[in-house]
Amino acid sequence: MTHIAIYPGTFDPVTNGHVDIIVRAAHMTDRLIVSVAKDGGKTALFSLDERVAMVNQQIETIRKNHKAITAEIEVMPFSGLLMHFAENQKAKMIIRGLRAVTDFDYEFQMTGMNRRLNPNIETVFLMASETNQFISSRMVKEIVQLGGNISSFVPPQVKDALLEKIK
Repeated sequence: MTHIAIYPGTFDPVTNGHVDIIVRAAHMTDRLIVSVAKDGGKTALFSLDERVAMVNQQIETIRKNHKAITAEIEVMPFSGLLMHFAENQKAKMIIRGLRAVTDFDYEFQMTGMNRRLNPNIETVFLMASETNQFISSRMVKEIVQLGGNISSFVPPQVKDALLEKIK
């Protein structure tokens, strides 16, 4: 039986925190689908295609740097209800990253709703590593727009894309 997990998000942009969760989640499953939400109720800086490309670029880096990962990792865009997407992909697990208590409140509510929609799909929370607990895509975009250095928050290719985008 193949264990399929989904790690959903807007990834606008993908951060070092996202990459950390992807690596850790890939050790827990046979197939990990990093699902890039079309909008997620947020106005995205990057288009869906750009975000999918950025995440794919990071997956390639993960494959080069983490030879012990045997899980198949793929990136797929999605829109609509996450539970419908998960059901269509035959996933049994949703991976969510938590940075702080404030994340937990929102995620707790979302998990409860998702359990009502499909009690056969479990949500697994992974705590952000101590070096990534404070990183959020929103803050990274704000820092770069105000001329700050984001080198320690995002992969180099994402930094370049952000700098190009805000020109």
